Amino acid sequence: MPTSSQANRVLVLGIGNILWADEGFGVRAVEEFHRRYVVPDNVTILDGGTQGLYLVNYLEDADCLIVFDAIDYGLTPGQLKLVRDDEVPRFTGAKKMSLHQTGFQEVISAADLLGRCPKHLVLIGCQPLDLEDWGGPLTQPVRDQIAPAIKLACEILAEWGASASSRTTPLAESERLLANDIDHLHYEMGARPA
Repeated sequence: MPTSSQANRVLVLGIGNILWADEGFGVRAVEEFHRRYVVPDNVTILDGGTQGLYLVNYLEDADCLIVFDAIDYGLTPGQLKLVRDDEVPRFTGAKKMSLHQTGFQEVISAADLLGRCPKHLVLIGCQPLDLEDWGGPLTQPVRDQIAPAIKLACEILAEWGASASSRTTPLAESERLLANDIDHLHYEMGARPA
């Protein structure tokens, strides 16, 4: 486990598709994390959306990785599950964990095969309730898990010596993680598809 004396490069990544209801959990969680917290210079916050294998380039620059994602574990809708390091499947043939067409498992596998996988991996998954509502918002059980998921991420960052601190001033519009009115507030206030 990294210590505070090391300058580990940390990536906090949210993946998912905001157009399919609870599939957007990872993006909304990382967006809210960015809105509420300031991180040290060695931490990058990224909306990975549905970029799939294009994310390998970002993984190669990280020593430590935290991923927020909607994952079908077969649990009660809205339940969080944290998976660490070797528990995160990396090879094809294992149970596909991500709901994306190119699953995050393939991204981890590709990074691993290239020798570019972060040394420390944490996957914070949330069991979805609805993946069929095209253009729909997160369901309440999943939305309710954003704050607990962020709390888990903050605890892990602290373990890695990269503590996040609460913003003292609100995030400016120009600093939003998602632009073009697809951020959570604007999207659910009327920008969502009909």
